[in-house]
Amino acid sequence: MRTNTIRLRLTVVFVSMGIVAASLLLTAQAPVLVASYTATTSNVSGAGDAIRVQLLKWSTDADRDQLLNAWLHPAPAAPPVVAQAAPPAAAGGGRGGRGAAGAAAPPPQDPPAPVANGDAPPAAAAAPRGAGGGRGGGGRGGNPAAAGAAPAAAADGAVAPPLPAAAGGRGGRGGGAAAPAAPVEVPPETPESSLAAALQKTVSVGILWTSESAGYSIKYAYRIPSPDGGERVIFATDRRLGNWSDQWWKPTGPAVATNLPFTIFEFRLNGKVDGEGRTTLTGKVVEDTTAKSIAVGNYSEQPIVFKAVKKVR
Repeated sequence: MRTNTIRLRLTVVFVSMGIVAASLLLTAQAPVLVASYTATTSNVSGAGDAIRVQLLKWSTDADRDQLLNAWLHPAPAAPPVVAQAAPPAAAGGGRGGRGAAGAAAPPPQDPPAPVANGDAPPAAAAAPRGAGGGRGGGGRGGNPAAAGAAPAAAADGAVAPPLPAAAGGRGGRGGGAAAPAAPVEVPPETPESSLAAALQKTVSVGILWTSESAGYSIKYAYRIPSPDGGERVIFATDRRLGNWSDQWWKPTGPAVATNLPFTIFEFRLNGKVDGEGRTTLTGKVVEDTTAKSIAVGNYSEQPIVFKAVKKVR
């Protein structure tokens, strides 16, 4: 009996140690949040949706400056790109001088005088076979010279005019050299496209959770403390809110939606650490010279999209 009691106590001790070890392991693996916020959506489709913002770290001044610089100084327009034109085809090419097809052959001449005393025939009469180009000389379609006839001699030693040159390709079919390609204009980068590219390259610092199928990666979270104990937090996502579903985030009322591929939103909390938030779903992106950061333009004029904002951590 005593042996069974000892075994039972040892089993309880080992199980308890296992539970404690598992708890410590899970705690070590769980991400540590630097801040967490809750809020409810307003003035958008799907209003009343509960959201959570969970941050793993705050953005630094270097992060702030990098995004602001991307907004203020987009890359200048690149010079036009000129495509390399194909080299022109060789003139007179082709099979057997087809490029000269249709060109008039020299008129037939009288046969040369008989050769006396074994002298060599005149140079003009010793033209090689096929002179005039290609197979059969003179090109297909030309008038063939009479059998045994010699080419016409230049009068008074003048140089005979050359035959017209054929335009490239196979016997002139190419239609001449290709026209140079027109330069391709590269559109200049805009502040919006520059900032969007910078956000895509930035490491995530947290997640905005909604009722949509997936959360939104927060690429920027810059905190500005207030003298009264409150705070202002500027966030940026690399996607537009509503990207995962058409049921949420469409502005309602008279506000006109913007067409930005990302979203900047702000939380402004008082000393009791609760407040509201507004976004670039209807507002523009501006440089806030006080915070030295990108921000929501005309903040106070934008509709409240996040109400009952509370800092829970």
